[in-house]
Amino acid sequence: MLSAEQNEFVTRVGPGTPAGSLLRRYWQPVALTDELAGPRPVKAVRLMGQEFVLFRDEQGRHALLDRDCPHRGADLAFGRLEDGGLRCPFHGWLFDATGQCLETPAEPAESKMCTRIRQAAYPVVEKSGVLFAYLGQGTPPAFPDFDCFVAPDSHTFAFKGLFECNWLQALEVGIDPAHASYLHRFFEDADTAASYGKQFRGASADSSMPITQVLREHDRPEISVASTDYGLRLTALRRLSQASTHVRVTNVLFPQAFVIPMSAEMTISQWHVPVDDTHCYWYAIFTSFTGPVDKQQMREQRLQLYELPHYTSRRNKRNDYGYNIEEQRLATYTGMGDDINVHDQWAVESQGAIQDRTREHLGTTDKGIIAYRRLLVKAIKGTLAGEPAPLLVDAAQAAQLTGPASIDGIAHAPAGADDAEAGPVDTEAYWQAADLERRQRCEWAAARLAPAEQA
Repeated sequence: MLSAEQNEFVTRVGPGTPAGSLLRRYWQPVALTDELAGPRPVKAVRLMGQEFVLFRDEQGRHALLDRDCPHRGADLAFGRLEDGGLRCPFHGWLFDATGQCLETPAEPAESKMCTRIRQAAYPVVEKSGVLFAYLGQGTPPAFPDFDCFVAPDSHTFAFKGLFECNWLQALEVGIDPAHASYLHRFFEDADTAASYGKQFRGASADSSMPITQVLREHDRPEISVASTDYGLRLTALRRLSQASTHVRVTNVLFPQAFVIPMSAEMTISQWHVPVDDTHCYWYAIFTSFTGPVDKQQMREQRLQLYELPHYTSRRNKRNDYGYNIEEQRLATYTGMGDDINVHDQWAVESQGAIQDRTREHLGTTDKGIIAYRRLLVKAIKGTLAGEPAPLLVDAAQAAQLTGPASIDGIAHAPAGADDAEAGPVDTEAYWQAADLERRQRCEWAAARLAPAEQA
C-alpha cells in the first residue's frame, strides 16, 4: 500500500515531475516505423504530457520537434515536407531535422533572423520496427544488446496498443506472474498447432501440455525475484508432479519494459509508455528464435482487435470489453473473448485512470511488483539528487547486456526416475540450459554466443 503522496510520486510524468524526470533519462518509444509509411511521413505525438511532431525528411532522417511553431505557435503536425525540412503552413517558416530554422520567408530578403531560431529537437533512432526518442538532457544512454535489438529484421515484428490508464498500473500487470491463472483462464484447450502469434495458446517447451491447462490446473505459483544488471528476473514455478515443474522466467528491463515468453519460439519485449498521466501505449517487439516472423499474419491477427490510426481496441470500456455472460460461464474466465490484451486492458483500466494504491492490499505473489516499486522509488530519488540510475550505460557496457533469458517450459526429473521417488527438479539449471539450447539452434543468436557456448 502506498500513501497518496507516494502514489503521485511514482505515477505523474509531466515535465518537472519526479517520475517524469527519471523516464526522460531513457529512450522512449514514440511510434512504429510503419506509422510513417505512405506519402506524408509526418505524425503528431503526445508523450509524457508534451506535444511533438515526428517526421522523416527527404533525406530519410527521422526527427522529433516540439509541435508548436516558435513563430506564432501554430501546429507543425500540419506542416509541409519540402525543401529539406518541415515547413509551417502559417507563414512558411522551415525547420530541419535538428530543429534549425532554415527560412523565414515573410522577413526581408536580407534578414538573418532564421539563423537565430531553433526549435527544440530530440534524437530519434529506429530499432526493430520501433522509433525511439530521447527527451532528456545530455548524451543519451546506449541501447543494450538485448535480443529484441540485435535480432535481424526478418526475425522481429513490432506492434502497439492504447490503454486508457496510467503507465504504472499497465506495466505492473506484466510483472505479476500469478494473474494468468485467472485472468487468462480458458476452460477448454485449443489446438496448440494453431497457436502461432497467440500468447498462452500454445504448448510449453519440452512438453505437449497446453499452457492453458498448466495455468488452469495450477493456480498457486511459487514466485521468486532476483536483482539483475538490467532490472529484475522473476521466476514462477508451478509443481505439476514430483517429477515435473512448469518454469516461467520473465524479466523487468528498467525503467518500464518487460521481456516475457510468448511461445517456445518467440519472446515479447514490451514497453509501457506514458502518453500523459491517464493514457499509455504498449509497444511490443516480438522476437523469433526459429524462422523469420510471419509479419503479415501477426499484423492481421492484431488488426482484428486494434483500429488505426490510433491503435485503439475495438473492445473497450465503452462496450464493456465485449463481455458476454454465456462465454464467461462456459469458455473464458472473463467472458471478454480470447485475446489476452483485452483481459489485461480491462484489468488495468478498471483500476481507474490512476490507480488509488492507498486502497490496495498486496500479497506474497506481488513480490515482483513490490521489488519493482522499490527500484523505481530509489531511482527517482537518485535522479532528484543528481545520482546515476540503472541501465544508463555507454556502448561498452551495453555490449555486455545480452538476452535476457525468457523461458516457458516444463522441467523434468532425470530420465528413468520414478515419479514417486524423484527428487526435487533443478529448475534453475533447466531454464539456463533451455535458454542456451534455444540460442544454439538459432543462427542469429548462436553467432553472439561465446565460443565455448556455441554448439
